[in-house]
Amino acid sequence: MADGPLPGAGAPRPASDRDPGLQPERTRLAWRRTTLSATAMAVLAGRQLLRSDAPGPVEVTLAVLMGLLWVAFVALSHHRMQAMATGRPPALPPRTALLLVGCTLALALCGAVILVRPGH
Repeated sequence: MADGPLPGAGAPRPASDRDPGLQPERTRLAWRRTTLSATAMAVLAGRQLLRSDAPGPVEVTLAVLMGLLWVAFVALSHHRMQAMATGRPPALPPRTALLLVGCTLALALCGAVILVRPGH
């Protein structure tokens, strides 16, 4: 075995070899997958809540809350995807990050309430 770096390892790549559009594209696709997952979760949870003939006020309130959280999440993620379409996006503002985390946690909490609510 020869000592030292592998051939070509550590050699700087020319700047022209890098496609700056790939990372934003992958990130945009990740946002789309996350939004699709949130959509599927909200639809399935709403279906679970409202499947009876006469859903009670708790079920309706949870369904409306989950719908509002979903709308907020989709709006925030769409705004971020639009920022990425302009080239190099600015850093995610802390307020937006906190809102996205809050929506995610609130949706998870609503999902937990749906699973453990009495009578179902």
